[in-house]
Amino acid sequence: MSKRSDSFNNWFFACTKLRFFTRMRRFLRLNAAERQRKPPEKRREEVVDSYREVKVEDCMAGESRDYGDAGWVVVLHRSVKRLHFGSWEEKEAAAEEIQRLAGEGLKRRRTMAELGVIPPLVEMVGSQVVARRRMAVRALIELANGSFANKALIVEAGFFSKLPEKIESVDETHKQELANLILSISALANSQFSLKSTRMIPFVVSALESSSSNIDTKESCISILHNLSSILDNAGPIISSGAIEALMKSSVETLTSEKALATLGNLVVTSSGRKALEHSPVVPEAFIEILTWEEKPKCQELSSYILMILVHQSSFQRQKMAKAGIVQVLLEVALLGSPLAQKRALKILQWFKNERQMRMGPHSGPQVGRVAFSSPLNQRDLVEGKRLMNSMVRQSLYKNMENITRRANAAGDPSKMKALAISSSSKSLTY
Repeated sequence: MSKRSDSFNNWFFACTKLRFFTRMRRFLRLNAAERQRKPPEKRREEVVDSYREVKVEDCMAGESRDYGDAGWVVVLHRSVKRLHFGSWEEKEAAAEEIQRLAGEGLKRRRTMAELGVIPPLVEMVGSQVVARRRMAVRALIELANGSFANKALIVEAGFFSKLPEKIESVDETHKQELANLILSISALANSQFSLKSTRMIPFVVSALESSSSNIDTKESCISILHNLSSILDNAGPIISSGAIEALMKSSVETLTSEKALATLGNLVVTSSGRKALEHSPVVPEAFIEILTWEEKPKCQELSSYILMILVHQSSFQRQKMAKAGIVQVLLEVALLGSPLAQKRALKILQWFKNERQMRMGPHSGPQVGRVAFSSPLNQRDLVEGKRLMNSMVRQSLYKNMENITRRANAAGDPSKMKALAISSSSKSLTY
């Protein structure tokens, strides 16, 4: 008998809930043209009266008593009503309630979206009242959590058009909340849904460049650009917004370097991204400095990857980097870096070696067959030049060995010294 009673209760609960949502949807889809033909005061009274006809409190009262977890539907009903037809104070209270309910489960977030709470919340984001905007953004963050459909609805409701044009007018807390919401929405970049907007990327870049932005806001902005840069079609708008310089500044900061370098790695594979990096005043010095960060092997790997793309088939970039002292740094990475960083450093060194051999062709200097016919003075100059060159090579080798010895001893493992000394002979490494 108890099983039949439980089955009947479950069936009754499902039917009541279905009837509630059916009536709610019918209410939310009232004929807009019919309402527009009447005065605003009369229209509001009729809408509220038709809403009250649903009488959800009456049909759910017994349900709340019998099912402890069903009371949220009544609270949701009240919040949806206030959000659509209440005063601004009631809308703020409804947004706060929706934020709380949305944080309790994905199923509830989907139900709220079906009841049409996202468009009025997006409208609140464009309000001139700071507290109202923040309350709406917090509710949208909860609604977007884990739901691609809700994120798409937020975009379709015009959220990007509500972003402030001047970043200086936004306080730091609200700026961080907006960045977190955009970061959540940017997950749609890898889907078929379009995220094209004329205000999103400029807002993110401005927030990244702002001196008042804290580290959490900057990390969120860089993550947004990284998500967007994974799609090649987004590279143009990102680069044209001035993101390259902002990312370069972030790449030399240890807290944001890794994600910024990964984003630059996505952009440098495009022709526009490569040109923008080549014309940057801090390239290649910034990347060479990052190569010396032994405590951050991932940053070394990403920096060497970007350098590989910049120097590949570019004699000008190789000459520019050679003047900046990249060869010695690459030698240290090839000896002490991670396996991937070592592989990339050796590849770049090979390109430098090949280019030097091409410059020192058969007609670029004194030939062996001409030595016998040179004057004694020229012969002495040649011997002296060779002696100075050998001295410079030895000094460079000794300096590298001193650096290696110091680092090996600092690492507390002197046993590595012998292996490093063997692998760093002047015969195996020509630089």
